[in-house]
Amino acid sequence: MSIMQLTQTIHILPPAPMKRGKQPRQAALPGMEPEEGTRPVVTNRQIAEVLSSIANLLEFQNSNPYRIQAYRNAARGVLDLQEPAAEILARREPLPVPGLGQRLYTRIVELVQTGTMTFYNDLCMQTLPAQARSLMAIEHVGPHTAIRLYEELGIDTPEKLWWAAQQQRIRKLSGFGERSEARLKEAVGRVLKKNQPRALGGVA
Repeated sequence: MSIMQLTQTIHILPPAPMKRGKQPRQAALPGMEPEEGTRPVVTNRQIAEVLSSIANLLEFQNSNPYRIQAYRNAARGVLDLQEPAAEILARREPLPVPGLGQRLYTRIVELVQTGTMTFYNDLCMQTLPAQARSLMAIEHVGPHTAIRLYEELGIDTPEKLWWAAQQQRIRKLSGFGERSEARLKEAVGRVLKKNQPRALGGVA
């Protein structure tokens, strides 16, 4: 079973080999030694899991429903393939997945070739309002945190973030607490002091 890590990319980690007691390792025939650094083949199931995970993330971000459906359709299409997608792509043939767009095709190629699919920054920057993107310039605020601050508290500027921390509203969010709120307040305070030395006032 594959393990996926959601950071700024989805990275497939190959499963650890199962140990069935201590078995003597047989010497390989000359010329048949295992190649070092060979990347395990990404399976159709792993590709589908990644695509489905991205669809779920997009849904959480209230993204375009057509885009969400495109990822889910692609996941189903890859599972329905009669042969490994990695072999099809190795022949430089198009994937026979109905409705698969060029952009999503490129991401699948990236996943098969590198074991990772870059998506997090791209998706989040597209789904975040322009005003809320300024929050990501603040230390400790990544795309996911910026989305939550905007969606749940209406915070779309550093000033509003500072006042929310001042009013102890951030600690009430699930997954946050006094310490994380204090870190955010300190970080945004540094940004405001540097960029806007005027006193905070009139910001609700």
